Amino acid sequence: MARRTIRVDIVSDVVCPWCFIGYRQLQRALEIADLEGDIRWHPFELNPDMPPEGEDVAEHIARKYGATPEQMAATRQQMQRIAEPLGIDFASRSDRIWNSFAAHQLLHWARESGRQTDLQLKLFEAYFTQGQNIGDEAVLLDAVDAVGLNRAEAAAVLADGRFAGPVRALEARWAEMGITGVPAMILAERGLVVGAQEPERLAIGLGRMAAAQE
Repeated sequence: MARRTIRVDIVSDVVCPWCFIGYRQLQRALEIADLEGDIRWHPFELNPDMPPEGEDVAEHIARKYGATPEQMAATRQQMQRIAEPLGIDFASRSDRIWNSFAAHQLLHWARESGRQTDLQLKLFEAYFTQGQNIGDEAVLLDAVDAVGLNRAEAAAVLADGRFAGPVRALEARWAEMGITGVPAMILAERGLVVGAQEPERLAIGLGRMAAAQE
């Protein structure tokens, strides 16, 4: 018997470690709930004014959130403790945070191909586990190549900015809905879950939403 399918819209940023963790938790939760996920990714920029040269991660977090080195170390330890059982190793994460707007344009373009999730995961891996600059066009195009999408078409998308307007419009829409942090997951177009969640807890919500749409 085929699994029931539930739509999950994920508002996220490529440079958000909790978004990577949250997706892996969602995968586990779908398995627990015996559901298939119809996953759709939506843009959110944690740092829309980030310059092309990026910023040192520690300096950025200290400036933006007022975090001390001790607080940052504690957060990193907590994050790694949650990430390791999910198969994520942040050890090679870039020590800089980069502008993600170009990445979001490519993700928007990739939706119609059915490879959007593949590209999203490849970008997460490039930044968080390979330490690459996901604001660099060559890195982005290598990711496109790796998931079987057309490199030349992707380069044209970045060159002419055809999806810049739609991405900005979607970002504005989520802001109008009151989403100020990511990941934010909309289950079956009605239930909002914000932040990374324990798979068992998320599975309960998924099951309830799936049952309600029948």
